[in-house]
Amino acid sequence: MKRLIFVRLIVESFNFAINSLKVNKLRTILSLLGITIGIFAIISVFTVIDSLERYIRDSLSSLGSNMIYVQKWPWTPPEGETEYPWWRYLNRPVPEYSETEEVLRRSRLTENAAFLFGFNRTVQYENSKAENTEILATSHGLLDVWSLDIETGRYFTESEMNSGVPLAVVGFDIQEKLFEDIAPLGKTIKIQGHKFLIIGVYSKSGQDMFGTSMDKRIHISTTYALTMVDIRNRDRGQTICVKGKANSDADEVKAELAGVMRSIRKLRPMEDNDFALNEVSFISNQFDQFFIVFNMAGWIIGGFSIVVGGFGIANIMFVSVKERTKQIGIQKAIGAKRYFILLQFIFEAIILSVIGGLIGLFLIFIGTTIFSYVAEMNIALTMGNIIKGIMISSVIGFIAGLLPALSAARLDPVVAINTV
Repeated sequence: MKRLIFVRLIVESFNFAINSLKVNKLRTILSLLGITIGIFAIISVFTVIDSLERYIRDSLSSLGSNMIYVQKWPWTPPEGETEYPWWRYLNRPVPEYSETEEVLRRSRLTENAAFLFGFNRTVQYENSKAENTEILATSHGLLDVWSLDIETGRYFTESEMNSGVPLAVVGFDIQEKLFEDIAPLGKTIKIQGHKFLIIGVYSKSGQDMFGTSMDKRIHISTTYALTMVDIRNRDRGQTICVKGKANSDADEVKAELAGVMRSIRKLRPMEDNDFALNEVSFISNQFDQFFIVFNMAGWIIGGFSIVVGGFGIANIMFVSVKERTKQIGIQKAIGAKRYFILLQFIFEAIILSVIGGLIGLFLIFIGTTIFSYVAEMNIALTMGNIIKGIMISSVIGFIAGLLPALSAARLDPVVAINTV
């Protein structure tokens, strides 16, 4: 019986809310506008934050969670410092190919390692050209270290890499730009007058947060690349990518690698490292702080709009109580309990607020759909944020409707019936 009354109460409240919308269209639209803008503001911020965080996490995961990058330049300032002391690193030596082989030979905790550097050149196939294309030169271990996927064809063999056979694996975008509908396998491209036979095409991966992508690269061996460019004492982004063994402790891998590199470079005990060991966690920790601040800003920005929307809902509910005073008196005269009147107006306020919230969520959905269509980065309204928006709307509706509902529940039936 109580369940039936509760369901009937919800239905009646919904009907009252709809009738209120129909009878007082302008007033209702203005009142709902506040909660709509509030939900739109706060959920938009959360949606952007979530999408940006997911995009960054995916980009960082592509670098490898158990990866250490041996480089000349550190990615962040030293711990405890806010300024980046670039002058300390300017005269450091760049990593070398031979050091990669020594790391693999000496390290117990390294599963694999790859040496790489890059340079830009114009690539040509018959009459088609791709200017300023990044040529990625690496040792054999890159496929395993970066967990790359080949869509068609194959990867280099170790002997092909070491002997410097003029072979290339191209990115997905390069394939489309140079070959269009032609199958690229077995075709020959020219780079700086050098001919390369295409043996494979990488799967499409998209661009990461650093603006890089295998889609736009041509991959060749380091051995052959050294005949095309001089990297001695020149910084071309030389990097040793070290992948730690599965289940190995990251700190232990880093400590061992630091010892191995110091040994290779014959550094004295009191000398500082002349290399940087960069980890994904460096960047990840920086972004964690950023997202905390961004989330707080989202609550503040959206909070003001939601408070304004709450006042709008409260206003429309006070007006609704005044307009239906006589009706409330009749309901009480025929036996309606206080809680029935109370819940009736609270439900109505919640329903009105949720309608405003749903409109805001719908606008966000349209906006994210358009943005994702025109931009490379995907921004999606997640189910979690939809639920969050509805919950916030419901809470604001409850708070905004509580005082008007209490005033309605406390009305004297005789006075209410006689109200003009």
